[in-house]
Amino acid sequence: MIKNWPVLSSLQSLSCGIFSVRTDKTRSPKNGKIYDFYVIETNPWVNVIPITEDNKVVMVKQFRHGIKGITLEIPGGLVDPGYTPKEAGKKELLEETGYESESFELIGRIFPQPAIQNNECFIYLAQNVIKTHPLNLEETEDIETVLVPIENISKMIKKGEIKHGIVITAFFFYYLKKGLL
Repeated sequence: MIKNWPVLSSLQSLSCGIFSVRTDKTRSPKNGKIYDFYVIETNPWVNVIPITEDNKVVMVKQFRHGIKGITLEIPGGLVDPGYTPKEAGKKELLEETGYESESFELIGRIFPQPAIQNNECFIYLAQNVIKTHPLNLEETEDIETVLVPIENISKMIKKGEIKHGIVITAFFFYYLKKGLL
């Protein structure tokens, strides 16, 4: 039977602004040996599937340093201290796209990478979004807004035009909610 591994000690070993690295000394319940595990600690994340009245998804293109390339994503980001995931989702949607919605529903929660990260990602569906403001980007953001018909999303995932794992997972929850899976 699988058991929890007792943590003997934890030490923050690196701080990098939006995340830190924690080193946990743990004991294997199977063999009693002590091992070091490294955990990326960061705030929760939030992603929003914003859909216009005419069934277009408001998506964003942006450069991602991890892959040194441009991705097509839905708006989202870290949940800053003092914000609920819903408030953070509304804030990210407005800043990254200029769109707002009165309809904001939590449709999924996941742990993006529980092997090495401690955070959770909240996925919201915002329906009947409308453009109300210009973009309000952070200094390090360079974003292009793109409207994609919702019926094209699954084809774009299959073709590899949408590759971001958390975005694909968000659409999985969307399709579940709509009874399409």
